[in-house]
Amino acid sequence: MRAFSYLDVPAEPAEGMEGARIRWAIGKNVGAPNFVARIIELDPGAATGYHTHPWEHEVVVLEGTGAVRDANGRATLAPGTCVYVEPGEEHQFLNTGDTILRFVCVIPYPPEG
Repeated sequence: MRAFSYLDVPAEPAEGMEGARIRWAIGKNVGAPNFVARIIELDPGAATGYHTHPWEHEVVVLEGTGAVRDANGRATLAPGTCVYVEPGEEHQFLNTGDTILRFVCVIPYPPEG
């Protein structure tokens, strides 16, 4: 077992996303074999790209306010909100508030290549 603060894991700029950072909190750093738990941080006004990939996401919002959108519309995000993004579903996370939007995002290890 390993217990530590996610704040001890460096926040890396998210490639191609201004105002977005990723902390690879649990994954290869602790020898996790199947899943990665990431902490995503979006500054006010920042957003992830509108994108899709073949793996699912499980998301829990820790702090801030925002929205998540897909082809059918959008849902409001606030602390405690849970989001499930299906494999292949287009999606985007947006910070609509005036403070950081921070959420846990769990995914299976993406294929390397």
